[in-house]
Amino acid sequence: MGRVAWVQLVIAAGLMLATLPGRTQGLGLVTESLLKDLRIERTHFANLNLWATLIGAGFCFPAGWALDRWGLRWLTGVTTGLLGLVVWQFSGLVAGGAFFFACLLATRALGQSALSVASLTAVGKWFPHRVGRAMGVYSVLISVFFAVAFVAVGASVRRDGWRTAWRQLAVAEVGVMAPLVLLCLREPGRFPGAGQLAESAPDPSTPGAKDGADSGGVAADFSLSQALGTRAFWLFAAVAAVFNLVSSGLGLFNEAVLAERGFEAPVFHLFLGVTTLLSLVGQLACGWLIGRWSFPALTVASAGLYAAGLALIPFVHTQAQLWVPAVLLGGAGGMIIVIFFSVWSAVFGRRHLGRIQGAAQMLTVVASAVGPVLFAWCFERTHSYAPLLLGLAGAVLALALATLTMRAPAVPT
Repeated sequence: MGRVAWVQLVIAAGLMLATLPGRTQGLGLVTESLLKDLRIERTHFANLNLWATLIGAGFCFPAGWALDRWGLRWLTGVTTGLLGLVVWQFSGLVAGGAFFFACLLATRALGQSALSVASLTAVGKWFPHRVGRAMGVYSVLISVFFAVAFVAVGASVRRDGWRTAWRQLAVAEVGVMAPLVLLCLREPGRFPGAGQLAESAPDPSTPGAKDGADSGGVAADFSLSQALGTRAFWLFAAVAAVFNLVSSGLGLFNEAVLAERGFEAPVFHLFLGVTTLLSLVGQLACGWLIGRWSFPALTVASAGLYAAGLALIPFVHTQAQLWVPAVLLGGAGGMIIVIFFSVWSAVFGRRHLGRIQGAAQMLTVVASAVGPVLFAWCFERTHSYAPLLLGLAGAVLALALATLTMRAPAVPT
């Protein structure tokens, strides 16, 4: 039975990889070629992308509701196939216009929103007990899958152009991923004792074992409205949303941020490599700590370290100094990712997990759309990224301190 659960986890990681065409990092692989080919102005594309991301975020909640209502297998398989068809249509565009925006919106809605919720829900439903180890492995798999995809798709774009690369992704989603989901993705309810898959249930005699937010054990099942009525939901979601805001803005303007501190492109590339490596370390460490530390304690530690990394960037002058924020941002960022993946089923149960994760995912998607705009606005007004980095560091630290006083939500009646 444990083997079945781990197979489902690998499929879920593959589903997250399938969201690549609908993510900022995926679009970033073809942006320059696409703009030149379709003769689209950069600022116009940025505005279209902003609205596509914001509107697409609205699909997170209905996707979560549908997954809870009709199950994972067929809905996820059809969504994957539809995303592949949209990407194929995208590759055949001859000009920017209404249809271009429709395709951009559809990739965001189906990929970044709906499939992301499906992927997270699948893992949460199969690993309800001590979810940390599963989410640690899941996070590492996603990082490895995306790293390989970035290299492969980037090489295809350089060799054959963005249209061919996008068609290859479309074929992989329609011809490989969608059939794999339909054939192999399963609901844990079909298997007796699925609640104990791969990890044992917490001992009821352990202090706090019934307290999902404090122990990593499984909470009673909350409805979406009950979860939204808790302070815990909003604090965990706020930390993840601000992290996404920072990572999307900093990710897009990372080279410019480091150039302001006097570093050239090779240092920027090395900085990316170090933060990526440390993110994997943070993910594995957090997966191991879940169940040993409470979710509030993990959130305080990771958010506090992330805030410190942001605050240090404006004061970096040498390459040796640069590795301090690199280590902090990479390791703490990896921890925040695993916490976001893990906390919802551990604290709020899994009966309405799709709805709850859909609402949380919607907030993070909206924040990721706002991040680049905020970074660009700050630089335009102040000619520096430092004020925003310090302000965001303060916001992350404030959320970390607020989490210190958080108690586990009361069991719904």
